[in-house]
Amino acid sequence: MNTPLNSEQIERMAHRRTSAKLGWYFHAFLYVLINLIVFATSEYGFGSRPWSLFPLLGWGLGVVLHGISVFVLGANGSLRERMVQKERERLQRQHGDGTPR
Repeated sequence: MNTPLNSEQIERMAHRRTSAKLGWYFHAFLYVLINLIVFATSEYGFGSRPWSLFPLLGWGLGVVLHGISVFVLGANGSLRERMVQKERERLQRQHGDGTPR
């Protein structure tokens, strides 16, 4: 069972989650900004060599994984909560309501 959180714990959790989300937004912003500069340098500064595709794809994978860890798998992320709820229900079906006998 989940124990109720006091207001201080809720406040800390809210700050931690907000920091994680802001961190991802900042990461995504830098990704777009810097890759625009890299693309412009690649396309116009060095001719038509499309070398900027490699950092774009590599860093893009990092941004996607960061987003998944923050929004999907992070503490109380929707996927994680659904999986925990399903597991809780399965265990309750297997072992009864959890009260000692």
